[in-house]
Amino acid sequence: MYLAQSPWTETIWPWVVGAVVLVFVVFLIFVSKFINLWIQATLTKANIGLFALVGMSLRKVSPTVIARARISAVQAGLEEATVKELEAHYLAGGNVLRVVGALIAADRANLDLDFRRACAIDLAGRNVLEAVQTCVNPMVIDVPTTGKIAAMAKDGIQVLAKARVTVRTNIKRLIGGATEETIIARVGEGIVSTIGSSDTHKQVLENPDNISKSVLGRGLDAGTAFEILSIDIADVDIGENIGAKLQADQAEADKRIAQAKAEERRAMAVAMEQEQVAEVMANRAKLVLAEAEVPKAMADAFRAGNLGILDYYRMKNIESDTKMRTQIAAGEEHQVQEERDKGKVKD
Repeated sequence: MYLAQSPWTETIWPWVVGAVVLVFVVFLIFVSKFINLWIQATLTKANIGLFALVGMSLRKVSPTVIARARISAVQAGLEEATVKELEAHYLAGGNVLRVVGALIAADRANLDLDFRRACAIDLAGRNVLEAVQTCVNPMVIDVPTTGKIAAMAKDGIQVLAKARVTVRTNIKRLIGGATEETIIARVGEGIVSTIGSSDTHKQVLENPDNISKSVLGRGLDAGTAFEILSIDIADVDIGENIGAKLQADQAEADKRIAQAKAEERRAMAVAMEQEQVAEVMANRAKLVLAEAEVPKAMADAFRAGNLGILDYYRMKNIESDTKMRTQIAAGEEHQVQEERDKGKVKD
C-alpha cells in the first residue's frame, strides 16, 4: 500500500538533514582541536578521554595545560597527580606546570615533597620549582644587598663589613617560613653585635672569620624557609673614628655650656655693678642733701649766737689747709706713678 507524502513533509525534510549535517560538522570541528591532545594522552597512557578534554574546555580549564602536566607526571612516574587533582589546582588559580615540574625535580633529587604540599606552596605565592632548585643548588645572599654594614668596636673605630650567606630551601618550613629579608636582617644584626663586642677594630681585621663563626652559631635560620649553610665575610674595611668624633662633639657641647654659664655670670656681674653704681649715686645724692644743710645750720648758729665770726674764719682756714694738703698729696702720688711707669722707682 503506497502512502502519499504531503507537500509540507517534502519541504521540511531537506532542512532537517541539512541541520543535522551542519551540527555534525560543527561538532567535528570543535572536537578536532582536542584530537591531538587525546592521541598524545592515549599514547603516553595518561588516561585522558576525548570527552574529558571537551568537558575541561566547557569548565573554562585549559585542556592543553592539564594534558601536558598529566603527560609529564605519568612519564616521570608520578601517578598521584591525577587529572582531577590537576584540574582542581588549575581552578584554584595555581600554576599546574610549575607544580608538576617541581614534583619531578624533587623526585629526581630524593626530596620529601608530595603533590598536596607542592600545591599548597604554589597557592601561597611561593615559586615551588625555584624552591626545589634551591634545595639542590644553594643560592648566595649578599648582606647587605647594597653597600656595607657599619658597626663600631669598643675602641670607637667604625668597621664596615659585607657578608655572603649561602642558604638552601627547607621544604618543610617553606609554608609559613620567613623570607630572604629576614635572613638579611638577622645576619646584619649578628654582624653588628659581634663587631660591637670586639675590644678593638684590630681584632676584627685580624680574625674576620670570628664574625662568621659567631653569627653562624646563633641559629639565625630558625623560623625561616631556609637553612643557612655558611656565612662568609667578603670584605672588611675601616670607617670613621666615631669615638673621637663623639668625644669632640661632647667637648664642643661642654664648651658651649661653659660659655653659656660664663656669660650668665658676666651678665649677673654687670647687673650687680649697675646696682652698685646706682647705690653710689643714691648715696652721693644723700651726701649732697646733707651738705646743703650745713649752711642752714651755720646760719641758725649765727642767729642763736652759738657761732662767732672768729670761729667762722677759723673753720674756713682749716678747710683751705685741708684742701691744699689734699692737692699736694695728689700731686705727689701722680709723680710717683709716673716714675713707676718709667721704671725709676721700684716697688
